[in-house]
Amino acid sequence: MKKNEEFIDDELEATPDTDIKRDIFEWGEALVSALMIIILLFAFAVRLISVSGSSMLPNLHNGDYLIVSKLFYEPAPGDVVVITKRTAREDSIVKRIIATEFQTVDIDFEKGVVYVDDIPTDSSFTNTPTNRRGDVEFPVKVPAGHIFVLGDNRNGSSDSRISEFGMIDERYIVGRALLRIWPLRDFGFLEKIDLYSLNS
Repeated sequence: MKKNEEFIDDELEATPDTDIKRDIFEWGEALVSALMIIILLFAFAVRLISVSGSSMLPNLHNGDYLIVSKLFYEPAPGDVVVITKRTAREDSIVKRIIATEFQTVDIDFEKGVVYVDDIPTDSSFTNTPTNRRGDVEFPVKVPAGHIFVLGDNRNGSSDSRISEFGMIDERYIVGRALLRIWPLRDFGFLEKIDLYSLNS
């Protein structure tokens, strides 16, 4: 009987130490799993992109950090996207989609109004009216699998008005900008712009 009591006492004394080790192991497993999920998300689902330059003022600023995703993404007018088409100036570029495949874009540079399929688009979110010309002749029809993009700072942006930049093959889209995480004072989801709100 004494031996059994000693055995039970030894078991009770060993239990707390075993529990601590098991807890540490389980926390370690959970941490590794969480890290793997984060790595997979950033590898295949989302990316962290910084804004460079002033072409998206007043909505995005130089140095802003954005969470970008292409998961299940279909390009749509009004979306802010990151593209990788190379220009003489930069590699990754942040612009706003104005039109998608088969739509026709026209710009009245005197009035500063952009038309898509003869419908005037809202420009209340832009820094300035669209008065700056490029070397592209309007109207233009967006080819299959391409998008037409402009910067929100319409008179301070290199975009689809310039033949060197041109219309963007959808394969060059890194993803849609969903969330601004820096600076913290501007943290939040990017507002979805309805380009055709003037006509609703």
